[in-house]
Amino acid sequence: MDETNKEKYAGQDIVFKCLGENILQNAFEGYNACIFAYGQTGSGKSYTMMGTADEPGLIPRLCSSLFERAQQEESEEQSFKVEVSYMEIYNEKVRDLLDPKGSRQSLKVREHSVYGPYVDGLSKLAVASYKDIESLMSEGNKSRTVAATNMNEESSRSHAVFKIILTHILYDVKSGTSGEKVGKLSLVDLAGSERATKTGAAGDRLKEGSNINKSLTTLGLVISALADQAAGKNKNKFVPYRDSVLTWLLKDSLGGNSKTAMVATVSPAADNYDEILSTLRYADRAKNIVNHAVVNEDPNARIIRELREEVEKLREQLTKAEAMKSPELKDRLEESEKLIQEMTVTWEEKLRKTEEIAQERQKQLESLGISLQSSGIKVGDNKCFLVNLNADPALNELLVYYLKEHTLVGSDNSQDIQLCGLGILAEHCIIDITGDGQVMLTPQKNTRTCVNGTAVVGPTQLHHGDRILWGNNHFFRLN
Repeated sequence: MDETNKEKYAGQDIVFKCLGENILQNAFEGYNACIFAYGQTGSGKSYTMMGTADEPGLIPRLCSSLFERAQQEESEEQSFKVEVSYMEIYNEKVRDLLDPKGSRQSLKVREHSVYGPYVDGLSKLAVASYKDIESLMSEGNKSRTVAATNMNEESSRSHAVFKIILTHILYDVKSGTSGEKVGKLSLVDLAGSERATKTGAAGDRLKEGSNINKSLTTLGLVISALADQAAGKNKNKFVPYRDSVLTWLLKDSLGGNSKTAMVATVSPAADNYDEILSTLRYADRAKNIVNHAVVNEDPNARIIRELREEVEKLREQLTKAEAMKSPELKDRLEESEKLIQEMTVTWEEKLRKTEEIAQERQKQLESLGISLQSSGIKVGDNKCFLVNLNADPALNELLVYYLKEHTLVGSDNSQDIQLCGLGILAEHCIIDITGDGQVMLTPQKNTRTCVNGTAVVGPTQLHHGDRILWGNNHFFRLN
C-alpha cells in the first residue's frame, strides 16, 4: 500500500474489488461468508477493515454496496431484509456494542446442536439503509471507546466482530408461496499480534496481551489442524475450536459452512522481521483450509422445526425426570424455547425493537454528556466542547462533550459529564464559562487534574487546544 509506487499501489477500492465483491456475491447467493484481518499492531488491520472518512475500508464499502444492489434487484418477485450485530471480544469476554445494557456486562457463548455456536442475548438489529448501519457503527464505536477508557485500555486491544444477516425472500406470484435464502457475513477486525517483550507490557496490560495472544494462538492451532486435515495428513486430528471464545464463534467460518477470506497485514520495518514471517506463515497455512459452504435455503423453517421437536422431547424427559429434579434438562429446554422465540419474531417487531434500543442507547450516551454527532466532529459556532484523545486512531476524537456555563465533571450520576475508572472521584472538577467567554477549570480537593501535562490544584484559565487529563486515563482537548 505504498502510494509512491503508483504501479503496484493497491488502494481501498482495489482491495474491495479483489475481496469485497466476491464476498458480497456469496452473501446474495445465500452462503455464509467471512473476512478477517490478521497482523501485528499498527500494520493496517483496522484501516483495511474500517478505513477512514476519506478512504472507507472493506466494511463500509460492503455495507454500502449491499444496499445499492438490494435496491436495484428488489421487485415483486424478490425482496431483501438486513439485520446487523456488533460485538467485541476483550479478555475472553463478549460485549454487545449495540445494546446499551450489553456493553456493561459480558455475554455467554453457547453451542446448540441445531443452531451451532451463538452469543446468548446478542442484539440483532433490523436496518433499512446504509445510513442506519453507519449510525449503529458510530454509536457502537462510541460504546467501545467509553468502555476502553473506563477500563484503562490504551488501544482497541480487542477483537471486533460485525455481523450482517441478509435474508433474500423469493416470491412465487402464481402459487402465492415464498422461500428464503439467508447469507451471513462476518467481518472480523482482530487485535494485534505481538510479543510481550517488544511492547514492554506488564501487569494488567500483560494479562490482556496474553489473552489476546491466547485467542490468536488458538486461531493458529485451529488453522494448523484444519490445514493438516485438508492435506490428508491427519484426518482425525482434534480441532480446538472451544479453547478460545474467538475460534468458537468463528467455527463455521473456519473449516465449516462459509466462504472465508483472510487479509494478512505486514509492516515494512526491518525491526518487525519475525512478526512479518509469522503472519505470512499463518496466511500460508490458512490458504490450505478447505471449507464446505452450502446455500442456506429456508434454514429458519428447518431449524424451527428441529428446535420444536427437541422441545417436545425435552418436555417428555423433564416430566419423567421431575422427581429427580434435573436442572440441566430445564436449562436445555429454556435455551431451545428462547431460540424458537427469537426466530419467530416478525420483521415489524424487529424494527420496533431496533428503534427502542436506539433510543435507549442515545439516552445513555447523552446521560454521560456525549454528543450524538454520527461521524466527524460537527459543532455549532461559538460552542465550547471537549473531545476525547486516545493513542489508538480507531478510538481517538470519537466522543464530543459540550460545555455549559457551569459544567460538573465526575463519576456521580448528578454530574454533567460522567467519567468512570481509576482516579475519578464522584465530584472531580468544575468548568465555568464566564460572561466574556473565558473558560475556567476548578479541580475539587484531592483530585488528579492536569492541564498540558502540569498538575493543577486551583482555578485555571483554559485556552483553545489545551489538553486536560482527569484521573489516570481520561485525556481531552478543549475546542
